[in-house]
Amino acid sequence: MTKSLPRAKAPAPADPPADLLVAEGDEIGAAELTRRVAETVRVLRKNRGYSLDDLAQRSGVSRASLSQIETAKTNPTISILWKIAAALGVPFAQLLGEAQTERVRILRRADQQVLRSTDGRMESRPLMPAGASPMVEAYELRLQPRSISVSEPHSKGTTETLVVLTGALRLRVADEVFDLGAGDSVFFQADVQHSYENTGRVEARYHNVITYTR
Repeated sequence: MTKSLPRAKAPAPADPPADLLVAEGDEIGAAELTRRVAETVRVLRKNRGYSLDDLAQRSGVSRASLSQIETAKTNPTISILWKIAAALGVPFAQLLGEAQTERVRILRRADQQVLRSTDGRMESRPLMPAGASPMVEAYELRLQPRSISVSEPHSKGTTETLVVLTGALRLRVADEVFDLGAGDSVFFQADVQHSYENTGRVEARYHNVITYTR
């Protein structure tokens, strides 16, 4: 089933990029992110009374990988962190850092930990402090021309609201496809496989708001 706004046809997309990682060259930021993730995953797992084997079974991430993550020996990919977050029943951003208690907090772009795909064609930047809200997260996504990013199902009841700021978006939600342009927005159930595709000839920018259920 296809539903779309009137848009010109675009050539076939490139192959999907690899999972998102910390931007290359930001070794200090990557090390700090790895440390925070390691501590947070270990504390959350123990608070729930899960062994490494329990979490491996719930998340689909191997025990060996979980052990490396908890000992800060590896920088986990976005897809692995999504699986761990779903298994622990927490928002994705909670794995990346502690909640801030300031009444007002400004996120300067130059100070933020931007995540990119290994080929550099997909970029994700948080628009809210990590852990600021237990139910809502917001990101700016940048996708290079003729690129696609595939996302595994999030936890049950999770929704996304995407706003196309510039460029084009072809959104796939399960077996449905939607074409959007600048100024368009879409709300969808994100507990099924979905993907974001830039069918245009220039970089596309989106705002993505993720809402969780308890």
